[in-house]
Amino acid sequence: MNENETQKIASLDTPYAKEQYRKFQKQHRQLIFKRRRLAALLAVAVFTAIVMGVQIFNEQRHLSELKEIKVNTIAESAKVDEQVSSLNQDVKLLKDDNYVAKLARSRFYYSKDGELIFVLPDSGKSSSKDKPSTDEVVKSETAK
Repeated sequence: MNENETQKIASLDTPYAKEQYRKFQKQHRQLIFKRRRLAALLAVAVFTAIVMGVQIFNEQRHLSELKEIKVNTIAESAKVDEQVSSLNQDVKLLKDDNYVAKLARSRFYYSKDGELIFVLPDSGKSSSKDKPSTDEVVKSETAK
């Protein structure tokens, strides 16, 4: 529309027209107020959703760390249980007088009356790895 056409339109100055114009302005202000309120509510909802999402992400990360710690702890517990069972077996062996006597003879070179002990030098480190230790020899003898 050009300027000539807009100047041809005039408003009526009647009380009814003024009343209708005030009603229209009031409805327009109410609509703007509702839109602003809706926008504010939407902003609060989005902010709340973002905060909750970040917290959920952090909790998931923390949960995965705890699961990893749990797996490591279970593995460590299994190792400790194995060591405990080995130590319990050693305690049972140490209660046997024959085992203690053999252990004392092999480690500390104690002898019975009339026995002679000959200490032989090791032929090398590599061959000593292949041979069982004196503790292993004593344990295998008691197991038989």
